Amino acid sequence: MNISDRFARLSTGARLLVLLSLALLPIGLIGVFASLQSARTADLERRALVRVAAADSARRLASELAIDVAALRAAVNLLERGADEAAVCGRTASVLATSGERAVDYAIVTRAGRPVCGSVGLASAIVRNPAAPLSAQLMGDALELQAHSETRAFVGVARYPRTRLAAIVRPRDLVLPVNLTLGGDGGMLPLISSVETGVFDRLEEAVAAVPGVPISLMITARRVPFTAAQLTTMLLPLMMWAAALIVAWIVIQRFILEPLARLRASIADYQPGEIMRPLARMAIPAREIEELGETFRAISRTVAAHETELALGLSRQTKLTREVHHRVKNNLQVVSSLINLHARSARTPEAIAAYASISRRVDALAVVHRNHYAELEENRGVNLRALIGELTSNLRATAPSESARLTVLMDVPTRQVGQDTAIPLAFLLTELIELAMNVDPAPAIRVAVSTTPVAARARLTISSPALVEGEELARALGQRYGRVLEGLSRQLRSGLDRDEAGGSFSVDFPLIADPDAAEKN
Repeated sequence: MNISDRFARLSTGARLLVLLSLALLPIGLIGVFASLQSARTADLERRALVRVAAADSARRLASELAIDVAALRAAVNLLERGADEAAVCGRTASVLATSGERAVDYAIVTRAGRPVCGSVGLASAIVRNPAAPLSAQLMGDALELQAHSETRAFVGVARYPRTRLAAIVRPRDLVLPVNLTLGGDGGMLPLISSVETGVFDRLEEAVAAVPGVPISLMITARRVPFTAAQLTTMLLPLMMWAAALIVAWIVIQRFILEPLARLRASIADYQPGEIMRPLARMAIPAREIEELGETFRAISRTVAAHETELALGLSRQTKLTREVHHRVKNNLQVVSSLINLHARSARTPEAIAAYASISRRVDALAVVHRNHYAELEENRGVNLRALIGELTSNLRATAPSESARLTVLMDVPTRQVGQDTAIPLAFLLTELIELAMNVDPAPAIRVAVSTTPVAARARLTISSPALVEGEELARALGQRYGRVLEGLSRQLRSGLDRDEAGGSFSVDFPLIADPDAAEKN
């Protein structure tokens, strides 16, 4: 599918949005590019200032610490060579006292931890990295430097509090609010925090290593914020786009959507057979939509005429169906009466039994016809329970005198089958009950219908002690009943299963789906 086909599938509002966006895209790109370029230039200038300030502060801190580190290294090396401890300590104290406004807190200890001179608190300091000549540790709110002698026999410790470090590294020529953080072994030590960052603030960072000392200095400052003019320039295309959409929406709403909504409401209220009412006039009418409404109104007239014709045709068809039903019912009654008349004039028991057998089959067909017509109005099929119940009642009524004690037990649910299924089922049931009566004059018969694993199918099972395998049953099946039962099972498109020892015949048949069960599912 190409781009034009995809565009054609979009709604009118989506097409309008795409077209307006494409039309305003060049202006928007120009405004956004100009604003971003101006901000980028200012950011580059501020980045350069921040880097210069970071390098300058790192050099000043290195210069301040270099004197103290040199004094500590000279002191521990002299002590290692056997110099007088009092003289070395005095000279070291005088050098560290002149390195700033306040004397540096220091101490010199042996590797074993024996204090030589300096602060008592630092004298208990642990030598943490004796393998390096000079090490730096961030301890709480202070920076601790340790200078070791050549053989690591002595170590000099100097500690610089955060306030002193902040005074040393504070930028001189940078008037921007900045954050200064000292990083090294032991984590990060914030020195100056004058920048309060917000969610949408952009930050500029610069990191400079302090020469001669294993620490680094990081400066963080805000980037140049967007000015009101830049924001207006960037938002102007969006404002133009929104204004164009509002105007377009008003036009579409007035000329298209409102008339279409009225037309849709009129169509939704339309009932088959009615003539759709005309659309109400508007102050600024949409002529095309009004013409479309008139077209629908003309179609509704045509549909109303066709509905009238269909109603008349349905009435005639219903009358014809009823007439056919009455004719079929009367014909079946005539056939049944003729059979009964001939049966009365029969002289032999064989003839009487033959007439009775034919009468039962005609009655079975009549029962199917009556039940089918009873369910025809709802179009739900033949009620299986009612069909089998009426059939068994007729069979008991037409049983010979010696079968007056015929007993039929039913276990049939209320389900529906089609007429093409009901007829062979009725004949199959009649054949099997008659077969049982021929074998046993007073049989006990059980008729059951059960569900199968296959959806919309059921199984009819007819069982009786008279249907247990025997000579009389085998002779009756071989003469006539076997072929008839096999033919009826073929009409049901199923095999006839027989349990010789249990005395039962079973056949599967299709059901009509239950609409109430389908709605529940």
